[in-house]
Amino acid sequence: MNPNEVLRIVDAIHRDKNIDKAIVFDGIEAALISAAKKHYGEEEEIIIEVNRETGEITGHHNGTTLTPEDIAERIGAQTAKQVMIQKIREAERDALFDEYSELMDQLVTGVIQRYEGGAATVSLGNVEAILPRGEQIPGETHHANERVRAVVCDVRKVGSRVKVILSRTRHHLVTRLFEQEIPEIADGVIQIKAIAREPGYRTKVAVASSDQRVDCVGACVGVRGNRIKNVVEELAGERIDIVRYSDDMQMLIPNALQPAEVEEVILCQMFGRAIVLVREDQLSLAIGRRGQNVRLASKLCVWDIELMTREELDEQIEQAVAGFGVLDGMDDELAERLVGEGFLSYDDLSVIEPDVLMEMGGLTAEQADHIVGQAETKALEAEEAAADQRRRQREQERREVAMAQAEEAEAKANAARDAALAAETGSDAGAAVAAETEIAAPDEAAVEPAVSDEIPGPQEDVVTEEAAAAADQVPEEQPPDEHVPDEQVLEERLSEEQAPEETKSPEEPA
Repeated sequence: MNPNEVLRIVDAIHRDKNIDKAIVFDGIEAALISAAKKHYGEEEEIIIEVNRETGEITGHHNGTTLTPEDIAERIGAQTAKQVMIQKIREAERDALFDEYSELMDQLVTGVIQRYEGGAATVSLGNVEAILPRGEQIPGETHHANERVRAVVCDVRKVGSRVKVILSRTRHHLVTRLFEQEIPEIADGVIQIKAIAREPGYRTKVAVASSDQRVDCVGACVGVRGNRIKNVVEELAGERIDIVRYSDDMQMLIPNALQPAEVEEVILCQMFGRAIVLVREDQLSLAIGRRGQNVRLASKLCVWDIELMTREELDEQIEQAVAGFGVLDGMDDELAERLVGEGFLSYDDLSVIEPDVLMEMGGLTAEQADHIVGQAETKALEAEEAAADQRRRQREQERREVAMAQAEEAEAKANAARDAALAAETGSDAGAAVAAETEIAAPDEAAVEPAVSDEIPGPQEDVVTEEAAAAADQVPEEQPPDEHVPDEQVLEERLSEEQAPEETKSPEEPA
């Protein structure tokens, strides 16, 4: 093999595959050694080296020097080629893995190649990444040839390939979009201190400015909201709240609960809990839709925020003082001190360190352990009572659901029965109507003969008129006291009506 050709191949692989030249030289040497062992035997000691400067190949077999001609003639070229291709693929995979490992949590832009089963395959140029369904913003849809921006959340080696996982739900996406849209953040003048996000719904971003002349909130919003608008559009309309950051929780928590107005913040340092007092008309606004506002504020401040009105706090304090007062060894002064430190239930008191209780109340170790033990017992009893209450409530809900289903089934059965009865009644009524119609309007075939029999012809009309005239004249000719039998009168009338017809022979011409 020509040394210049070796150098040319190494340089081409380095430029095309973005693989370090040292890795390519190592791959060539490993390929030649593997091919030589297949020729000489796996147990043979073979050393082959490639000069990095000149490209010259030298080797040794059990201490005997191998010339380039020996290597070219005795080592199978096909075997060396296969091993070399495998080494290059592994080196390419390692280079891609290192490249995208450095891009973890960074923003990348790609084109969607396929969208199947809710997962999108995104082409990033030199590798195809996966945007799983669970890492997509809820409610958004994608299609082929669509440009999409996401952050790299995972990089894995799978065989000879590199699997890159993208995400659009991580809070890093919001950070990178802010850095692109807001120059002050990219320059470091404004810093993003904390982010709390529920993808597709709402995000809270706490920002702070290192320059007092720069308004951190105003710079992030932009003139007429043009800066934040671009971020919202990229996040499929997700609502973004920009909060002014402060190291003082007394200021940060009210800022995080905006747009609700906060009256007072009581910090319980021992539990990391903040009791936030708000007015009755601000309570629903502070909680937010489905508890979203207070939940995001808690994540942003890393404090457990409990919202209540002042009346609710006073009532809870009274209940706590009264509940602590029943414990053996607890006086009113210690109970009030514990409530002032944020202990509002037996559950809170059961986790207190005995040393703290001893210091607060001037108690002995035995007394402190006794009080904590009582609190643990009371907490377990309260938990069991609450679980029993939840169980009864679930049973009541199941009974109500069962009753509602039974009523619905009964209503459907009644409706079906009524429909069947109505259909049956309707069929009987239809049959009766059809029978009446058949009686009132007989067949035309039956009507025609009856009509033809009852309606006289022209000749019969004349006879009838003459007979009627003769009948009208009969009472005038007979004397009033002579009675003629009805049969005789009828025979005479018939003889008079038939007389003209009898005199006329049917054989005579008309």
